[in-house]
Amino acid sequence: MDADVVAVRRRPLSASGLLRACHPVPTVAVSLLMTALVVACGQDAAGCLLVAAAVLTGQLSVGWSNDAVDAARDSAVGRRTKPVVAGSVGVTAVRGAAFTAVALCVPLSLAYGLLAGTVHLVGVAAAWAYNFGLKATALSWLPYAVGFAALPSFVSLGLEGRPWPPWWIVVSAALLGVGAHLANVLPDIGDDLATGVRGWPQRLGPARARLLLPVPLVTATALLAFARPGPAGTAGATAVSVALVLAVGGALLGRRRPRLPFLAAIVVAAVDVAMLLRQGAAVT
Repeated sequence: MDADVVAVRRRPLSASGLLRACHPVPTVAVSLLMTALVVACGQDAAGCLLVAAAVLTGQLSVGWSNDAVDAARDSAVGRRTKPVVAGSVGVTAVRGAAFTAVALCVPLSLAYGLLAGTVHLVGVAAAWAYNFGLKATALSWLPYAVGFAALPSFVSLGLEGRPWPPWWIVVSAALLGVGAHLANVLPDIGDDLATGVRGWPQRLGPARARLLLPVPLVTATALLAFARPGPAGTAGATAVSVALVLAVGGALLGRRRPRLPFLAAIVVAAVDVAMLLRQGAAVT
């Protein structure tokens, strides 16, 4: 075993390092957006708490498992922004946290309803499948699409009557996932190729991936604005315009600020959730 990998495994536990290894920005953003959505749907307090806890533990498990699986590759390319590589936490601690989080996610998800919980766990499993190998294939976009599509379905299926959300909400969420995948991978395409990771964005290359990035993000917003029965109104057109500016601006400015496209994708997701709330809150 490589000496650097051994050193990574032996590093002591650090609360701050463990926190940074969970990918805190997307973890918190997704958890807050889904919590806002379920509250707006009129779910009772217990149901809202279950959704918040289930989504949070699921996202934590995905972030930690990602850093645990990628530790050797991150170390090989000197990715010092990663807490494991920087030495603030060991990979064993990160792996243990990932398994603990997913162990909590299972009962929390199922407590919200058997069907709803199963759908959410399918999304979490898809994200783990990405971490454990699909990220290096041409289907690397699929776990993101499945994982994001599962989130509004999870919220909706736990409501009274257990309704499935409309198709345009599910497709919009899946498209947001595809956009998030492109944005998340863009800054690391060079390092990924150097370590043998050839997912969909890596095969496209940075130029084409950046050019494609606004398409799924803006299409997702357009679906929410125009596929819903009734007139879209000024609010829908405004939301699409904002999404367009954010997505294109993030892609262009991402050449100098590599993490900006992913932040732009998160803000587009926030715009989409806000539009859902304004349209009447419910995802049904």
